[in-house]
Amino acid sequence: MKTKALWVKLAILAAVTLLLLVVLARIGWLVDERQQRQREAADNVAASQAGEQMLLGPMLSRWCVENWEETQGTGKDLRVERQRREFTLMQFPVRLNVDGELNQETRYRSLFKVRGYAGRVALKAHFADLAGLVPVAEHKDGVLTCSDPQMVVSVSDPRGLQAVEIRRGEEALTVVSGTTNSAYPRGLHAALRGQALDQPLDLAVTLQLTGTTRFAVVPAASATDVTLRSNWPHPSFGGRFLPSPATRTIDANGFSAQWTVSELATDAMTDVLKGNKQPDSLDFSMVDPVNPYVMSDRAIKYGLMFIVLTFVCVGMLELLAGRRVHPVQYLLVGLAISLFFLLLLSLSEHLSFAGSYGAAAAAVVLLLGYYGAAMLGQTSRGLGFGTLVALLYGALYVVLIQEQAALLIGALLLFSVLTIVMVLTRRIDWYALQGSLDASATRKPAAASRTSGTTPLPDWTP
Repeated sequence: MKTKALWVKLAILAAVTLLLLVVLARIGWLVDERQQRQREAADNVAASQAGEQMLLGPMLSRWCVENWEETQGTGKDLRVERQRREFTLMQFPVRLNVDGELNQETRYRSLFKVRGYAGRVALKAHFADLAGLVPVAEHKDGVLTCSDPQMVVSVSDPRGLQAVEIRRGEEALTVVSGTTNSAYPRGLHAALRGQALDQPLDLAVTLQLTGTTRFAVVPAASATDVTLRSNWPHPSFGGRFLPSPATRTIDANGFSAQWTVSELATDAMTDVLKGNKQPDSLDFSMVDPVNPYVMSDRAIKYGLMFIVLTFVCVGMLELLAGRRVHPVQYLLVGLAISLFFLLLLSLSEHLSFAGSYGAAAAAVVLLLGYYGAAMLGQTSRGLGFGTLVALLYGALYVVLIQEQAALLIGALLLFSVLTIVMVLTRRIDWYALQGSLDASATRKPAAASRTSGTTPLPDWTP
């Protein structure tokens, strides 16, 4: 009968664990909802100020028209029709140098932070000549008419252009909004009046630019050199190209990175000619390595393991101390563990993640230490239980901050717990222990109250 009661208790503990999983799932949904609100805040900032920026140019373009006459029909139906063909010529620089310093500008929407940047970007483009802008007639007796060449710079969100300066040598050019390019219409252009097509051309463009989260450069040149600096210490480099390791530095004061891209390594110019909306690019993003919602979501994924390990600690203390613990007490301990994740989420919106984690863990450890002293019958046992829980929280924090080694640390943690359990129980006679528990179950509640000094719980056994 008593053996059956043991299995009933195990079944009840399984049901308690399932109930706690529901609680963890609800907290996880809350984390997802807060993450969605953060994304909405980022979209709101991008919609009202400036979004991610992708920089393309400088490049040259020239609009041309070819007119010719064609004879149609025969005899009395013979007629001459005028034909017209419009086309645009484009040419990319031989060398393109991009030098930018984009420092962080944090923006807020309610409690939510949105990482932005602002700064100066200098572009220098060298063209050996403008032979690519010389039109060729495709029809016999075709007459060609072309506009002046113009310089074009495209950006993803022109609202981020705070100031622009364009120089051809020492001459300042007039800046006009728009690119006149249907594939990349956002940006600016400047007419190159009087430019000889058989002479080299050097252009210097200076932009005061703002944006949100990500900045990208399209290496549309025969040779592209890009140097970017920022005071943001946690860049994420992306795109099709990574900066050179020898010239990349990242520290607490920010980062500096350089890229060198040859036309042999990229299809950027071909992509632009085809009007590809996502050409080859290189970029950096201002990522937050300790995003509170990402970290809370990762922590909740370890929630079940954390609850099981805590129950193992309670079970070991129950076993070694000879003190019975009611399933309701297991439930209360599990709820305290589950509410840790809710405390972590709510505090991290106001404090740093480390501070939030420490405050939430300290609150739960103190609560479980105090409750454990009454549950296990002695203050020393409560302190021991609180210490075990504190060690679990310390291990979980290490798992969270060491993302790349999280699997290894988690596996070692589980193996260590199993090892400790096996070592502590290696000399236990489980058959004799069952008999002892059966005997203790027949004692009167009042006797248990006199020996422990605590109010006994109703017997959960059938």
